[in-house]
Amino acid sequence: MKKHDYEISSGNIFKDLGFGDEEAVNLLARTDLIIEIKRIVKENRWSQAEAAKILKISQPRVSELMTTRIEKFSLDILLKFLARLGKHVSFVVQDAPKVA
Repeated sequence: MKKHDYEISSGNIFKDLGFGDEEAVNLLARTDLIIEIKRIVKENRWSQAEAAKILKISQPRVSELMTTRIEKFSLDILLKFLARLGKHVSFVVQDAPKVA
């Protein structure tokens, strides 16, 4: 049997990088929310100054968002930013996959 030079992903890059289950889920959720905020800013062609006014934060904080500085933002604040952008966020809760 041939040995492969890759591993199958768990579906969560942070888990694959060695983060614990809880932290990996949190990091992935924050990343997904930041990506959505960035998409909205880019789609509207807002400058960072314009986005800062809408999000009610400073321009340097927008810069941190736009460079995906995950560690700088909690889920709570990202949800507030999306609400300020007129977005509703919903969650799906599912059973975790069984480990063999």
